[in-house]
Amino acid sequence: MAEFDMIDATAWAAMLLGAFTLAAAIGALRKPGLWQTMVKEIEQSPALQLLCGLVELILGAAVYLANPWIPADILTCIMKAIGGIMMIEALVVLAFSDLYFHFWLRNLANMQRIWVALTLACGLALTVAGLMRLN
Repeated sequence: MAEFDMIDATAWAAMLLGAFTLAAAIGALRKPGLWQTMVKEIEQSPALQLLCGLVELILGAAVYLANPWIPADILTCIMKAIGGIMMIEALVVLAFSDLYFHFWLRNLANMQRIWVALTLACGLALTVAGLMRLN
């Protein structure tokens, strides 16, 4: 049990979520229009909407529950907030998928480069913060 206590869940969650986000942004840079195509496919499939909502709810809950709220530790607070936002977004996807995905299709058509840049910056920040904390 002592080894499990030494695992820094916050560092691992930040690093892995950051690496995922970085990879998604790099994919979007390599293939412009990829996210718009993906969102369009999800919008057209109730099964994919349900699956995406479920996966995001489970991952958001895992991130939220693995990170305590320690005001002196900004990374734990950020990760807990991200987990909470993921859970709320998952419930919105499940309840209002028609409106939600239509909003993102319109938004991605006009501001795809901005979203990719923001995603890249957030992914890099989370990855670096997680890696710095692991060392």
